[in-house]
Amino acid sequence: MSQKRDYYEVLGVSKNATEDELKKAYRKLAIQYHPDKNPGDKAAEEKFKEIAEAYGVLSDAEKRQRYDQFGHQGMGGASGFGGGGVNMEDIFSSVFGDDSPFGSFFGGGGRRSAGGQPVRKGSDLRIKLKLDLDEIANGAEKKIKVKRYVACNTCGGNGSKNGNSLKTCQTCNGSGQIRKVVSTMLGQMVSTTTCHTCQGEGKVIVERCETCFGEGRILNEDLISIKIPAGVGEGMQLSMTGKGNVPVRGGIAGDLLIVIEEEEHPELKRDGNNIIYDLKLNFADAVLGKDVEIPSIGGKVKISVKPGTQPGEILRLKGKGLKDVNNSYRIGDQLVQVNIYTPTNISSEEKSILEKLRDAPNFQPRATKNDKSFFDRMKDFFH
Repeated sequence: MSQKRDYYEVLGVSKNATEDELKKAYRKLAIQYHPDKNPGDKAAEEKFKEIAEAYGVLSDAEKRQRYDQFGHQGMGGASGFGGGGVNMEDIFSSVFGDDSPFGSFFGGGGRRSAGGQPVRKGSDLRIKLKLDLDEIANGAEKKIKVKRYVACNTCGGNGSKNGNSLKTCQTCNGSGQIRKVVSTMLGQMVSTTTCHTCQGEGKVIVERCETCFGEGRILNEDLISIKIPAGVGEGMQLSMTGKGNVPVRGGIAGDLLIVIEEEEHPELKRDGNNIIYDLKLNFADAVLGKDVEIPSIGGKVKISVKPGTQPGEILRLKGKGLKDVNNSYRIGDQLVQVNIYTPTNISSEEKSILEKLRDAPNFQPRATKNDKSFFDRMKDFFH
């Protein structure tokens, strides 16, 4: 599979491009590579799709932020969730309008039902979901209650009394579309627009449903099970297709967007896929060495602190970090940073012992090959 090009490069704009600059670049390229202008040219058609995908992401503030942070991987989504895909037709229509003469490339403007009417999509819903570190590490399944519009059972979603009080629209003869021929720079082309009488449904209601008052949908509280993959991060957005609102009088439901929030752990800190723990040792334990229990994902673990451990040393527990959300075989580590606790209040007996030790030869500071700054040790650790 070929690697995707940078979206900014596809549109020929800078990473600081404004909304108007993005739209201007898209319009120019979309006309240049539109399949109607390049009949039979597969390369132009692929280029047109690539342009639509790039604009679809960069013109959406949230998708653009996610792309800037995570690149193409942030658009892919995890298992069980929708990715950052875009609809070419929706993108083209949003810029050029439904009356565009190029609409014929999409079969008359819009996904269509078996009866020929355009299929409408309901609005998306957005929720925030808090996860603790163990849930992020192992993945989780959450059951949440979501209020959303669902199809009315009484009328089957068409808004008419008992579901059968409809008649064919006389304006569009049931097609839901009004066709007209327009002259363009490419010659005469057929343009289609949504019927203003039936709003593209092809039928009009004679008597309204008494349950939904003609909307074809009702507000309902659903219990939805959400499977969260391991390794998600703060601000990451996942989506569940078809779990949003259904539109008025039929169509497909929107999506449920889940924004991840991380609960702060009282002792562990996250750094990418690694977990950081600050270990405080007293002076005697650092000198003599000691087995200590420390918190870790899934519970406490025992580690051995070797004699003569220095302040700022970093101990690695391999594979005790978090899974990568895009590659479950890639797992981070737990990094234990050693700090020596210095007491500020000591007894006279403790003071006497320390004074005897202070002038002992082995307690005199001296340079060693391990004397490096914290940042130098971190560079050595990761390389």
